[in-house]
Amino acid sequence: MREKEDFRIEKLGFPFETENPFLFCAHHKDQYPKGERDLGPAVSLSGRNLGDDFVIKNGFRMYHGQRVPGFPKHPHRGFETVTIPLQGYVDHADSLGAAGRYCNGDVQWMTAGSGCQHAEMFPLVHQDRENPLELFQIWLNLPAKDKFAKPHYRMLWAEDIPEAGVTDRNGRKSTIRIIAGVWDGKTSPAPTPASWANDPENHVRILLIKMDPGAELTVPAVTPTISRNLYFISGDKMTIAGREIRPYTRASPAGDRDVLIRAGDLPCLLLVLEGEPINEPIAKYGPFVMNTAEEIKDAYRDYRQTAFGGWPWDVPDPVHDIGENRFARYVDGHTEERRSFHGSG
Repeated sequence: MREKEDFRIEKLGFPFETENPFLFCAHHKDQYPKGERDLGPAVSLSGRNLGDDFVIKNGFRMYHGQRVPGFPKHPHRGFETVTIPLQGYVDHADSLGAAGRYCNGDVQWMTAGSGCQHAEMFPLVHQDRENPLELFQIWLNLPAKDKFAKPHYRMLWAEDIPEAGVTDRNGRKSTIRIIAGVWDGKTSPAPTPASWANDPENHVRILLIKMDPGAELTVPAVTPTISRNLYFISGDKMTIAGREIRPYTRASPAGDRDVLIRAGDLPCLLLVLEGEPINEPIAKYGPFVMNTAEEIKDAYRDYRQTAFGGWPWDVPDPVHDIGENRFARYVDGHTEERRSFHGSG
């Protein structure tokens, strides 16, 4: 067995702690009940602090939603959001007029760039059964040269995201979903054009790793300068470079060493975020991430004056038709449609 390596281990909170070039990571897990025809929960919402409901009650939160759970229109500038529902549905709408619905392992990659508003609602599409949701949202920074890139949104459909399978010497399996970057010669779909992840020299990887009980897997060395964070999401226990950790823990091993990980007695799920840091000042406040405090002031001024293009929807929390259809409608009018998909991230 390799010697234990020195690295940070800490319990996860809400949101997760991240490292440059990543700014933020939230893990949402809600046991939503059956839905109504308006796609909201078919139960009473009395006693909740609607509009700011982040306390789990009866298994779920409404977040900023008043009727449908989720996040009604809100602005961003200067970074990217990567949204990954492992289970459940997300309805997207933005100030540019784009819209979509995605679910069950799909990934939405959105560059806010110079500024846009968007809404992310969690429609409860099933009226005959519960609507569980599990979702990661990751914020990835942009360098100064791309802070004012044209906003852009792209769907990475679940069936198009490559997976790599690894079987260890004892026949136990691990499956790696490659949302960003490369693993064992397999490359993720392309992110948005201005993304820090678009340059392979930035070594950005977003991986979801599922491991059989007792499976072993080596995360290969990259460079001494990358930030590397392994988020142990579910299972009973896991050993990382000789150190045993429990679920809902972050481990940050060195990026220039191979890291041996071993699952415990139950199947394990890991989220891996890796990337070269953007070596620039960071100024962030609320929904804006820039390089200086003055640029943050400018962002608020621009938003007050322009609303980043306004809001072409009748309501701040638009949801799409009842049903399970998946689609993406882009600014140029092009629409992608996909059949219902019941896979998982």
